[in-house]
Amino acid sequence: MDEAASIEVLCVDKTGTLTRNELKVTAVRPMPGFNESHVLGLAALASSDGGQDPVDAAIRSAASQVLASDLPRLSKFVPFDSATKMSEALAVDPGGAAVRAVKGAFAAVIGLTQPSPDASAIANQLEAQGFRVLAVAVGPPEVMKLAGIIALSDPPRADSAALITELRALGVRTVMVTGDAPATAAIVARAVGLDGAVCPPGPIPDGLHPEDFAVFAGVLPEGKYNLVKAFQKGGHTVGMCGDGANDAPALRQAQMGIAVSTATDVAKSAAGIVLTKPGLGGIIASVKEGRVTFQRILTYALNSVNKKTVQVLFLAVGLVMTGHAILTPMLMVIIMLTGDLLGMSLTTDNVRPSPTPNAWRIGELTIAGVFIGIAELIFCTAVLVVGKFYLGFGIEALRTLAFVLIVFGNQATTYTNRERQHLGSARPSRWLIGSSVVDLATASTLATCGIAMTPLPILVVGGTLVAAAVFAFILDFAKVPVFKRLRIA
Repeated sequence: MDEAASIEVLCVDKTGTLTRNELKVTAVRPMPGFNESHVLGLAALASSDGGQDPVDAAIRSAASQVLASDLPRLSKFVPFDSATKMSEALAVDPGGAAVRAVKGAFAAVIGLTQPSPDASAIANQLEAQGFRVLAVAVGPPEVMKLAGIIALSDPPRADSAALITELRALGVRTVMVTGDAPATAAIVARAVGLDGAVCPPGPIPDGLHPEDFAVFAGVLPEGKYNLVKAFQKGGHTVGMCGDGANDAPALRQAQMGIAVSTATDVAKSAAGIVLTKPGLGGIIASVKEGRVTFQRILTYALNSVNKKTVQVLFLAVGLVMTGHAILTPMLMVIIMLTGDLLGMSLTTDNVRPSPTPNAWRIGELTIAGVFIGIAELIFCTAVLVVGKFYLGFGIEALRTLAFVLIVFGNQATTYTNRERQHLGSARPSRWLIGSSVVDLATASTLATCGIAMTPLPILVVGGTLVAAAVFAFILDFAKVPVFKRLRIA
């Protein structure tokens, strides 16, 4: 989850993530010498039977409704290859001659046939309408003819635009990475709110920044890996969506690999997150949960640095001021127990997700923790001075006062540390409030009743509690500009 909290760039596939993954044949444009049923029949011949490929399923469904005669008889099927962007069938025509039927991306299939300006114009027109365009070719392996063009539609998901807007509000830049033609990808991108330039097919440009392009079209699986590397080279934390075995390298390379709900087992094993539902909803939930977890860990780290700072330095101050150890081993044990109870309850605290992607800045975190610790040290020292020089306490009473100061001071700093803004921005959880009540009641009872320590007057204990509350509010106003300057948010 820590990786999900830090994602700055999210690379998402078009089909099934931004769209419904409900492909259907919308238009068939046969070339001279062929008809629609023949084109669909040849395309079905080069499609897997019973597989999970939505393109093949859509082709076979459309072909079953317009049966064609005189189709070649299948002898061997070659599944879709993402490198060539084609699938094919080796078959025998009614005359007994060996033929090859190929179905795939228009740019790939047209390269096997004679150039056709009319076919290119039809393909461009269909792509401009947002359709996914496939071409079908047939003939002897050496001399193939373009049989026709098939347009498939896959409408955007109803929630895609809103979810992309929510990701943008969380500081996550979303880019579309697809193998479809640039024109088709651009139409879908605009429909879901991805505004920006389309990167032309080809090698990934050097010095790439996420803001340069909103869409990367015509991308092969190895291109996805290169894209992730390019973003990471620019210092960005990348999330990558994928579904196929060929996406595994990119999923493994990304800081957060995300396998979609229909992904293969290989893709799922390479990913850090496996979605159970289509769409971006699961990704947003992961980002928010990761940021909540990050905030809880950040609060715990601040408390740890703060407490170590104040306890070590306060022991030294007490030794200089009194000439004796200001805390006995028994008092140290009680302080540890009360502190552990409060620390464990923080795991249930109500936390708001970070407004922007998170990053561990250990130096700044340490400075903030030491700042809080020094502030608590000043508070504890000031009250200890009052106890020694104004109230005239002896060493045993000062030890009890030191115990009460550390417990009450830790309560104050815990509540200031849990908020990146002012106190009251988020209501504490019931467990945190309950543990605070138990800690304060335990420390006050032990101090006033003299259990395991010299008793203190109840007015002194109560006055120390009020002083700690005032200290918390003063520290709260001082810490906000410090946290802002140190980029702790």
